[in-house]
Amino acid sequence: MTRTRLVLATALVTSALALTACGDGGDPLAAPADTPAATDTIVIGSADFSESTLIAEIYAGALTSKGVKVSKKLNIGSRETYLPGLEDGSIDLIPEYSGALLTYLKKDATEVSSEDVYATLKTSVPAKLTVLEQSAAQDKDAVTVTKATADKYKLTSIADLAPVAKDLVLGGPPEWKTRVTGVPGLKKVYGLTFKSYKSLDAGGPLTINALKSGQVQAADVFSTDPNIAAEGWVALQDPKNLFAAQNVLPLVNTAKATPTVTTALNAVSAKLTTENLSALMKEVSLDKKDPEAVAKEFLSTNGLG
Repeated sequence: MTRTRLVLATALVTSALALTACGDGGDPLAAPADTPAATDTIVIGSADFSESTLIAEIYAGALTSKGVKVSKKLNIGSRETYLPGLEDGSIDLIPEYSGALLTYLKKDATEVSSEDVYATLKTSVPAKLTVLEQSAAQDKDAVTVTKATADKYKLTSIADLAPVAKDLVLGGPPEWKTRVTGVPGLKKVYGLTFKSYKSLDAGGPLTINALKSGQVQAADVFSTDPNIAAEGWVALQDPKNLFAAQNVLPLVNTAKATPTVTTALNAVSAKLTTENLSALMKEVSLDKKDPEAVAKEFLSTNGLG
């Protein structure tokens, strides 16, 4: 979902171009990356895929209900783009996934279980940042194929791709070309060399449509994506644990992690599960509901807003 719009304003003989975000925040590109957030406001960011946007809206609503002033900079981009913003203070809070964040920060990380990943992550984040309590909700990368492809090649796990990967096009986000949990990891851990790699998006409509249309035969689809069940696709098992635990958790600027902020966000984590996150994502992705409205309903149902 596009969260920003371009507004052209003219005044007398001068004109200025301004970017304004949906909701009550500004666009992530509206200010220089090193412009600090206001000291009395929590600036909430999200990555550029719908689940991250939804969770950011949940965080925003939970904080607002506790009297915390928030603004939003949604759909910033990949981890490579938004982490510098967290470190320089231009954003304060973003939803994260434990295993992916740990691997990004610590390339040689070998932890796999939720507990081990979280314990190591807490000591691996930059000094200015803090991870709060993780939720039970997990959303892993899943190499996903259509039922027809799974039946044709008798695929149930990623390992089964070894003899046929050379004939298949793999699709996923651009950063998967170089991430250790992407193309390099599939080659190193499973010995897979695909016919080619098609850069799409992070489990979004480009990836979903490419798999549906046959532009790619295997794709990186998030495990909570409702299209997997709706289309009868097969999310291949990961017996060698290339993809570690991916518990949803808040990554926050330590200076903004006040008791009020921490308590509100930890309360969200206590209620967020893989099952209810999948249900929420169905409302956003398939039913085309507004993420902010879905977030408000979740908060109300769970006594959080």
